[in-house]
Amino acid sequence: MTDLNAGNGAPKRRILIVEDEPAIRELVRFHLALAGFEVVELGDGAAALERGRAHRFDLIVLDIMLPGLDGITLCRALRTEGANRATPILMVTARDTESDTVLGLESGADDYLAKPFGVRELVARVSALFRRHERLDRGAVRDTHHLTRGELTVDADKRLAKLRGASIDLTKQEFDLLYLLSANPGIVFSRQALLARVWGGDTYVTERTVDTVVSRLRRKVETDPQDPELLLTAWGVGYKFVDEA
Repeated sequence: MTDLNAGNGAPKRRILIVEDEPAIRELVRFHLALAGFEVVELGDGAAALERGRAHRFDLIVLDIMLPGLDGITLCRALRTEGANRATPILMVTARDTESDTVLGLESGADDYLAKPFGVRELVARVSALFRRHERLDRGAVRDTHHLTRGELTVDADKRLAKLRGASIDLTKQEFDLLYLLSANPGIVFSRQALLARVWGGDTYVTERTVDTVVSRLRRKVETDPQDPELLLTAWGVGYKFVDEA
């Protein structure tokens, strides 16, 4: 198996695995370690929250069904405060249903994987998440550095968004999607175009992901998310930021 850390001379990237089934946790740990990662394992949601708020990881593999604190609640808590607010999270679910997938993504996860899964798919998803976040860290979505759109301001250099002067907590995808749309007011982006620009066309991300992130954004920036004034739907096509007056 290819060492995903090989050749860069940097310290090994650290992955936190939160999974209560010892056999699955060991399987994931073994293959990610074989791929060159430093792996930390936990089987309890409450312990994972304490560790995740205090210590930064490069990626988190998080099961939905956990004792003490479920994965959805844990994911939301990690996104609220602590060292891993922007860390990519791969959610693992035993139920491959649309509702579980959407719930996981809405809680702040970056991608999901349904049990049972193959080892090669697991490593591929992890690799894709690292590629995506590395592109964003290099400023892949950056045309104008500081934007003001009415009561909304978006600062690309600080990766900070404010509404009426108050900071908005955004995941990486939420920020980059908001930035891309607000930097191009009135321009309609298809879902495929947004996938290519924000997610880099990663294989495992679907158009449904775009809808989920837009829905989350509307709850954070719109007065009435059901009647949006900023992030508008172009029916049958995609989305756009309201045109400048």
